[in-house]
Amino acid sequence: MIDFEKIVLKNGLTVLTHQDTTTPMAAVNVLYKVGSRNESSDNTGFAHLFEHLMFGGSENVGDFDEIIQIAGGENNAFTNSDYTNYYEVLPVENIESALWVEADRMANLIISKKSLDVQRKVVVEEFKEVCLNTPYGDAWHHISSMCYQNHPYNWPTIGKVPEHIDQAKIEDVSQFYQKYYTPHNAVLSIASPLGHDEMKVLANKWFAEIDSSSSKWDRLSPEPVQKEKRQKEVSADVPVRSVYLAFPMPDRLDPKFYICDLLSDLLASGKSSKLYQNLVKKSQFFSSINAYISGTFDPGLFIIEGKPMPDVDMEKAKNLIWQQIDIIKNGKVTERELIKLKNKLTTEIILSNLDILNKAMILSYFEALGNVDLVNEQIEMYSKISKDDVINVANEILVEERLNELIYLPSDN
Repeated sequence: MIDFEKIVLKNGLTVLTHQDTTTPMAAVNVLYKVGSRNESSDNTGFAHLFEHLMFGGSENVGDFDEIIQIAGGENNAFTNSDYTNYYEVLPVENIESALWVEADRMANLIISKKSLDVQRKVVVEEFKEVCLNTPYGDAWHHISSMCYQNHPYNWPTIGKVPEHIDQAKIEDVSQFYQKYYTPHNAVLSIASPLGHDEMKVLANKWFAEIDSSSSKWDRLSPEPVQKEKRQKEVSADVPVRSVYLAFPMPDRLDPKFYICDLLSDLLASGKSSKLYQNLVKKSQFFSSINAYISGTFDPGLFIIEGKPMPDVDMEKAKNLIWQQIDIIKNGKVTERELIKLKNKLTTEIILSNLDILNKAMILSYFEALGNVDLVNEQIEMYSKISKDDVINVANEILVEERLNELIYLPSDN
């Protein structure tokens, strides 16, 4: 159970506080409701670029990392399809150092040509290293473009092509900042030994006077229901063949999200899972296989990926995966399996909630998602999933007409 209190400052900034007296540390987390979903199709990668630009200096802070390090802490950030997150962990007596730097870059970020030039190069090199020069590195580009015809999940967080970042203009970047990096579009979470009232006073002190635009969360048109199978084969510089099966699944607030998560674990979580036991360990048809969900705010993806052994024909490999899916769809799921997985998920949630940074981050996350109370309801959501729920969702989602199939073949074959 994560006890928290919530207020909204006069400029629209949502503030969540959590008191943890078991640690001398404080965590400050600032989440901006902007991710790659908020980009235009001809200016992709901007949210990720901005994650880097936010460390380029503001009116009163030259080097964010140095200030936090001097205060005895650490800081970092990450971006995904739905939001961008910045955080600091440091001794509680220095908490105002974190609040100061976050408030200053929210209000007074300096977007200079020099900073943009430097970060453009960094992000473009990251794109090349991660996506272009790594085997299967562009898999998410192919999967996204197949699965999303209209929704901006059509491209990955890093962007469609490096040219979008390389050609970014300072006026476009400035407009992006002014629209999305505003108190009205942000969530501040503070977790520390301080009392709730004291944390609220500090939040008001550092953030209440920041001007805010009226920008709100972008409401995007839903992706049309997929009604036919989509396939793509890619010849690339990869060591072995690989198959990806991606199926559309419900959004993050849908109760079926938790069932999909449990279903992915049933298929491929650990060495006792069905895919590993039957396709890797016993039969050795695959060298590796996995199943996972994308976890996006809007309807996401249920993905199975595997690398068949050299002597296994690709059509046979795909049929073997479908056979394991059909085992679940036909009801061959035991209560013992579900109890084991539920216990594992419960343990993971409880352990995660022991860490002060995780608590600050997850509070911001669920607030941005639209229901912060879910932070304390996850275990119950998993615990009430029945065998029939798993079977029904498998039959609803894991079907051929909703399949997006990506095959990688080594280019030298």
